[in-house]
Amino acid sequence: MKRTLVVGVDGSAESRAAADWAAREAERRNLHVHVVHAWRWQPLAVPVVQDRAVEARAVEARRAREVLEETEAELTRRHPRLGLTAEVVPDVPVPALLRAAKEAEMLVLGSRGYGALAGFLLGSYGQQLIAAAECPVVSVRAGRCRPVSAADGGEVVVGQQGGVEESAGVLRFAFEEAAARRAALRVVRAWSLPPVHGRSPGSLWIADRIGGLQPYEKGALEQALQPWRSRYPEVEVVAHVVQGSAGHALLSATSDAGLLVVGRRVRDAVLGSRIGSVAHAVLHHAACPVAVVPHC
Repeated sequence: MKRTLVVGVDGSAESRAAADWAAREAERRNLHVHVVHAWRWQPLAVPVVQDRAVEARAVEARRAREVLEETEAELTRRHPRLGLTAEVVPDVPVPALLRAAKEAEMLVLGSRGYGALAGFLLGSYGQQLIAAAECPVVSVRAGRCRPVSAADGGEVVVGQQGGVEESAGVLRFAFEEAAARRAALRVVRAWSLPPVHGRSPGSLWIADRIGGLQPYEKGALEQALQPWRSRYPEVEVVAHVVQGSAGHALLSATSDAGLLVVGRRVRDAVLGSRIGSVAHAVLHHAACPVAVVPHC
């Protein structure tokens, strides 16, 4: 069975950047690329002459095929050895892309940054996809600071939190990326002082016995990293423990990054799917592509 990377396109500059990033990623990791353009005819809410409705539908259908053909032709021209398939899916974007990415290694989307995801992902579509996908979702931005292709050369930055098991999937993805790119991996663990009501005499005594919370956090980070250092000895690892906001710490570490990796806890929210505050912050403000990896 082919290992596949799925990329959603809609003809925008952002989705073209996403498709190009996906092609380079597939070449690095020996993946097949499947390009998806989701399109479904939406009849106008006002009465129209039947002939005009048929004509409008034909025009939109033709444009959908053109978007896909243009993307496929460009990727074939720039990446002639790439394994590539493409399809127009007759559905709205979220369910179409979730189905396409069901067995995929990752899903790649275009992002405008500083606001909603772009093109067919306007509104809540992008957040719904990131929150519901079973595979890692990579958000690629176009047109800011430097070309997306130039950003590929930087180090990989990953946010680590929790214990060994909780962060295993996120660290696995980050080490795989660093190894495929032959890049350094910068691992950031952010921590904050517990609230006043949580500072019981017992907890303060334990913290004092281990030399304070900073050494505890460093120890937790090294414990989480140990199995992955052993599995990927060729990857240079730079570890940071930072007191403060995880979002700010990660954004501060990504000025020269080629990829930022963060986790998303898989859970059902009362008011719908959520991606978490850290993922939300970096998706909107990071200059490099951001991978959001689901974990338990």
